[in-house]
Amino acid sequence: MNPFSSGTRLRDMIRAIRASKTAAEERAVVRKECAAIRAAISENDQDYRHRNLAKLMFIHMLGYPTHFGQMECLKLIAHSGFPEKRIGYLGLMLLLDERQEVLMLVTNSIKQDLNHTNQYIVGLALCALGNICSAEMARDLAPEVERLLQFRDPNIRKKAALCSIRIIKKVPELAENFMNPAAALLKEKHHGVLLTGVQLCTDMCKVSTEALEYFRKKCIDGLVRVLKDLSNSPYAPEYDVSGITDPFLHVRLLKLLSVLGQGDADTSDAMNDILAQVSTKTESNKNAGNAILYECVATIMSIEDNSGLRVLAINILGRFLSSRDNNIRYVALNMLMKAISLDSQAVQRHRATILECVKDSDASIRKRALELVYLLVNKSNVKSLTKELIDYLEVSDPEFKGDLTSKICSIVEKFSPEKIWYIDQMLKVLSEAGKFVKAEVWHSLIVVITNASNLHGYSVRSVYKAVQTAREQETLIRVTVWCIGEYGEMLVHNSGVLDIEDPITQVTEADAVDVVETAIGRHSSDLTTQAMCLISLLKLSSHFPSCSKRINDIIFQYKGSLVLELQQRAIEFNSVMGKHSKIRSSLVERMPVLDEATYSGRKAGSVSPSVLTSQGAPLKLPNGVAKPTSAPLIDLLDISSDDIPAASPSDGNFLQDLLGVDLSPASSQQVSGTNQIQKSGTDVLLDLLSIGTPPAQSSSPALDILSSGQNGKSSVDSLDKLASPSAQVSTPLGSSSVMNLLDGFGSNPSVPVAKVNGPTYPSIVAFESSSLKATFSFSKESGNPQTTVIEAQFINKSPNIFSNFLFQAAVPKFLQLQLEPASSITLPASGNGSITQKLRVSNSQQGKKSLIMRIRISYKVNDKDILEEGQISNFPRDL
Repeated sequence: MNPFSSGTRLRDMIRAIRASKTAAEERAVVRKECAAIRAAISENDQDYRHRNLAKLMFIHMLGYPTHFGQMECLKLIAHSGFPEKRIGYLGLMLLLDERQEVLMLVTNSIKQDLNHTNQYIVGLALCALGNICSAEMARDLAPEVERLLQFRDPNIRKKAALCSIRIIKKVPELAENFMNPAAALLKEKHHGVLLTGVQLCTDMCKVSTEALEYFRKKCIDGLVRVLKDLSNSPYAPEYDVSGITDPFLHVRLLKLLSVLGQGDADTSDAMNDILAQVSTKTESNKNAGNAILYECVATIMSIEDNSGLRVLAINILGRFLSSRDNNIRYVALNMLMKAISLDSQAVQRHRATILECVKDSDASIRKRALELVYLLVNKSNVKSLTKELIDYLEVSDPEFKGDLTSKICSIVEKFSPEKIWYIDQMLKVLSEAGKFVKAEVWHSLIVVITNASNLHGYSVRSVYKAVQTAREQETLIRVTVWCIGEYGEMLVHNSGVLDIEDPITQVTEADAVDVVETAIGRHSSDLTTQAMCLISLLKLSSHFPSCSKRINDIIFQYKGSLVLELQQRAIEFNSVMGKHSKIRSSLVERMPVLDEATYSGRKAGSVSPSVLTSQGAPLKLPNGVAKPTSAPLIDLLDISSDDIPAASPSDGNFLQDLLGVDLSPASSQQVSGTNQIQKSGTDVLLDLLSIGTPPAQSSSPALDILSSGQNGKSSVDSLDKLASPSAQVSTPLGSSSVMNLLDGFGSNPSVPVAKVNGPTYPSIVAFESSSLKATFSFSKESGNPQTTVIEAQFINKSPNIFSNFLFQAAVPKFLQLQLEPASSITLPASGNGSITQKLRVSNSQQGKKSLIMRIRISYKVNDKDILEEGQISNFPRDL
C-alpha cells in the first residue's frame, strides 16, 4: 500500500513524520499526506473520512494549514454513528472557531444531537457547544442546554452546566433563564455536578445583578451548609487530596461566597462562622490545605468588615511568610499588599518578617516584599525601616540595588521628619549606591540643602567626609563639588558647627580645592561632573584668593579640551578670572534659594503655580473672549491659521548649558521692602551675575525660556510672537551680553524711547470678568504708522488684593509684540488703584489685517492661584 494513500493509518503517518531528520523532510511528508487527503475529499471517500480527519487534526497541531478539511467535520457530525460523530466533533473543536461562518451550518446538527437518545452523543454535542459556541448559537440552543441541566445522568448535568457558563458569557441577558436550574445544582450530592454548579453561579453573579441578588436571598444558607459539611466530612477516597476532602470544591465554594458577600453586610454576617472554622481547622502543612487557606483569606478580605476575621486572615498570611515554599510566600506578599489598605495595623505586626523577605535570595520575592515595605512606611516607623533598608543596601546584589535605592529615596523624601535626617540618609544612599541614584534625587537634595540655611556648614562637612570614603560614586561627587563651590568657606572656617557633629580634622583651602581637582581629573567623570567642577573652581577662586593661581592653572588645562562644552567654559571662566577680577565676586555669589514646592511640582511634571484653572465665577466676555482653561501656555500661540512650529527642547536651554544652572523659576526671592518676586529663568541668571535690574514681575517658565532674547525678541525664530515682561530686562549687557561677559562690561548707550503721537483711537474694554477689568487705549508712533502703542489698564472689581499679577499676550505671525514691565505686581482692591502696562504692536499687514491678540492673566487671591485667559478681536480698524 502507498504509505501516503488515504488509507494510511494515523500511526503510520505519525511514525513517518517523526522519522524526518530535517524540517524540509517533515514538510515533504505533510505535503504528500495533505495531497492524498485532498484527493480523497474530492472523490468523496466515505470509508476513510474519519481517518483523514484524524490525520488533519494531527497536521493542524503541528502548525500546518488544514482549512480545506473543515467541511469534512460537518459531514462526520451529520453521520449517525457515534465513532464518526466523535471524530467530527473533535475536528470541529480543533479546526474551527466561533468566528468562522461555516459554523452556522452545524447549529442544526448540534440541536438534533442535544435531543438524541444516546447520552454519549448528547455529551459530544455539549462539549462542542461549550468550546466554540457563538452568540447566535447560544440564543438558538439555550433552551436545550437549560433542559439538560435537569437530565438524569450526572455527567450530562455537569457538561450542561459548563456549557451554560459559555452561553451566559456570550449572551449575559440569558442569565435569568438559568437562575433556577443553577440554584438546583447547588443541592447536588455528586461533587462533579456541584463543582460546575458553583462555578455557574459564580459567573452568573458577575454578569447579572439580578442573579447576584437572587443567590444572596435563596442560596447563602445552603452554601454555608455545604461548606460546613465538606469541612467536617470524614475521609472519602474518591475525593481525597493529601488528606483533605475535595480541595477544589472548597476553593470554588469560597470564591462564590466572596462574590456574594462583597458589598452586603447581612450576607457577610451569615458566612463569618464558617470562614472562621475553615481558617482554624484546615491543615497548613500540605499544599492543598494552603490553597484552601489562601482562598479563605481572600474571601475574608473581600466581604464586609469584620475586624476579628481580618486579623485572623493576616495572621495566616504571616505564617505563609515563614514557609520555605517560595510560591506560598509570594502569594502571601501579594495578599498583604491588598490587606494593608483594610487593616494596616495588623499587617504592621509582621513587619520584621516582611523585612526578612526583602533579603531573600529569590528576586521576585525581594521585589514584592520591597513594595510591601514601602506601603508599610509611615511617620512613626520611617527611621527604623529606612535604617534596615540602608543597612541591607550595603550587602545587596547589584541587580537589586537599583530598585532598593529608588524605594529608599522615595521613602526618605516622602516621610522625612526633619531636614538634617533627610540629608544624612541621602548621603548614606549616595555613598553606598550613588550610581543607581536618579538625577532628580540628587537635584532634590541640593534644593533641600539650599533651603536649610542653618545646615549649610553641616552639609558641606558631611559631604566632604562622605567623599573621602566613596570616591567612585558619581552622584556623591557632584553634590560634594556643588556644596564646596557654594559653601567652601564654611568648610575651611568650620562655621555653623552643630552640637551633634563629630569633630573633623581641620580642612584647609588647598584640601577643598584638592577634592574638586581630583573629581575633575577622574577618568570616569562625565561631562556633567566636569562642568560642575569648573563652576565650583570659579567660585573657589573668589572664596580662596590664596589658591587663585592654582585654580587658574587647572581651568587653563581645559582650554584645549576636545569637548566643546568644557573648552567653552574654561575660556569664559579664564577670561573672568583674568580680565574681570573686580566683578568676579559679584558674578560668583551664592545661588539663590530654590523653592522646594516649585521644584517638586516641576519634578512631578505639573505646570507652574501661575498656570492653573481659574477658581472664580464665570467670565463675562464682551468681545468673543474664550472661556478660561487650564491648557498649556503654548496654546496662546494657536490664534490664527498660521502654523507656529514648536520649539526644539534645546532652544530654551542655552543659558543652562552655558553656566550649568537650572533656569526655570525655582524660588521666590526677597527684594527691597517686603515684596516677594518669583524669579524667571533669565532673572536667576541676572541675579547670579549680580547685574541688571529684573522687573518686578513673575512669569511662567515657558514665557521666560521663550522670551530670553534681547529687545523683546525670542532666541527661537519660530516663537518670536510670544512676549513677556522678562524679555524687556534693562541691563548694561546690550545685545551681545555673552560676548561682553568675556570681553568687557562697558556701558552701552541708553536705548532711546520713541516719541508717541499721531491720530487718536477710541479705548476698548479688552477683557472683563467678575473680578477683573482690562481696558486698552491706543496711540501711534510718529513716523512709524505700522506700530501701535497700547496702554493697558487693569482694574480690580473685587474687595480682595491681587498679588503676583502677571499679564501675558501672544499674536499671529504677521504681528510683532513687545511688552514693557507693568507698573506693579500687586493690584489693589476695588477703588484703590490700578496697574498699567504698555504694549507695542507692529502690524506688517496694516490695512489688510486687523489686530488680534490672545491674552493670559494670572494672579494670587488669598494664596490661591487664579488664571484667566481669552482672545481680543474688537480692536479698532487701521491699527
